[in-house]
Amino acid sequence: MAAFAQDRPAATLVESVPAADPAPLGLAAFALTTFILSGHNASFIPDVVWVGLALFYGGITQLLAGMWEFRNRNVFGATAFSTYGGFWLSLGVFVILASTTKLGASLKGPDLLNSLAWFLLAFAIFNTYMLLWSTRVNGAVFGVFLTLEITEILLVIGFFNEAHGGSAYITHVGGWAGIVTAAVAWYASAAGVVNGMSPVPVVPVGQPIWGRLPVMSRLGSPMPRTGRV
Repeated sequence: MAAFAQDRPAATLVESVPAADPAPLGLAAFALTTFILSGHNASFIPDVVWVGLALFYGGITQLLAGMWEFRNRNVFGATAFSTYGGFWLSLGVFVILASTTKLGASLKGPDLLNSLAWFLLAFAIFNTYMLLWSTRVNGAVFGVFLTLEITEILLVIGFFNEAHGGSAYITHVGGWAGIVTAAVAWYASAAGVVNGMSPVPVVPVGQPIWGRLPVMSRLGSPMPRTGRV
């Protein structure tokens, strides 16, 4: 027997439970992994130790934070965390393939350094427009992208320089810039944690440099919020 539209039960609206703010986790994963790799680039932390972090903490954990930002309808945070989660995963896998497989056997010396330089240059292009749009978030997030931009540019120059027979000096400088980046990201992460535990912001993250946040944004969060679903 056919059912008419008016006889069908009305759809039930189910309101989803708001998700916790994933930004502090994503920033912490980014900060710690950046610190370890930058320490290696600055020549005081041994190699290889950063690879596991790149795959699981900086990679998978940050990628998950990006997916949760999609859940929170935060386009900026979702794009940033998902991209840099993919950055760490791809960098870790690249190093493993180049070091342990036949596929990477021919990629040695200058070719390896050139590959890393082009890899970082591509992400520096992405980071440039994210740096511009981070001015609409807050001072802490802008600081993360600004120091990261400097780090990536220095490492690009350093790896190209080494590939053409130059010294590793610029790469070491890029490593120290990466340590500053990690410190800024850790600060933003810590601010997000403690501010998320308080009804009012406790640790300042600064105001947007350009424009204003939406009315429904949570000023205590290190990432913009346009409302809850």
